[in-house]
Amino acid sequence: MTAGKIRVGIGGWTFDPWNESFYPDKLPKTRQLEYAAGQLRVIEVNGTYYSSQKPATFAKWAASVPDGFVFSLKASRYCTNRKKLAEAEGSIEKFLGQGITELGDRLGPILWQFMPTKKFEPDDFEDFLRLLPQTRDGIKLSHAIEVRHPSFLTPDFVGLVRRYGATIVCADHPEYPMIADVTGDFVYTRLQKGADDNPRCYRDADMDVWAGRLRSWAEGDTPDDLPRLDDTAQKKTPRDVYAFFITNGKVRAPAGAMALQQKFS
Repeated sequence: MTAGKIRVGIGGWTFDPWNESFYPDKLPKTRQLEYAAGQLRVIEVNGTYYSSQKPATFAKWAASVPDGFVFSLKASRYCTNRKKLAEAEGSIEKFLGQGITELGDRLGPILWQFMPTKKFEPDDFEDFLRLLPQTRDGIKLSHAIEVRHPSFLTPDFVGLVRRYGATIVCADHPEYPMIADVTGDFVYTRLQKGADDNPRCYRDADMDVWAGRLRSWAEGDTPDDLPRLDDTAQKKTPRDVYAFFITNGKVRAPAGAMALQQKFS
């Protein structure tokens, strides 16, 4: 059985400390994306969370990266930061309609991130999942759902997301809950316990542990050392896996991403 692709990356490509810790000396800022894409296999774009972009911008990004590289786009905050999620339809349409399909085959998962204060209300959340389309302009859309309130730690949430074919983000975070249940046809994990004083962001031992988990997911298995809320047996199916070094240890995130990616070369 062929394993899915494992892509390891970072959040964004513009961060001043990376001018010394990641980018070559005197590299123009206009070429930072090109360089980063040559070292990594995926980047999570945070800027789309705060503001809309133009179709020409997405087309330019696509032209700046090599074949096989993809962008994960964080959806607009106006889609998820609301009391009644059923009222998000207009914001979701605006986000999807801004030109993201200009990325073509460089378009990876869309990350729908919810505030830590957002609680799980089954009917409310199902209203949101119903609004997420499977395609746009003939391009398949993949949806990753990141929740950060402990009320989501229930099999009901896992079952709900699984019915709609979306993926629950597995977050390695010092405060927010981790949900490692596989619910979609890909896995999306955010590694957020790094440290700037560690040259590779994560400790070597932790890096090895995560490498094993990513490989297990890619081969269609489920790591047996991570918490799951629903023990319903899942069909063994190869899955693409996305992992991001992000938040804590950001200065060393590129080094961590490259080191982890090399374990699958």
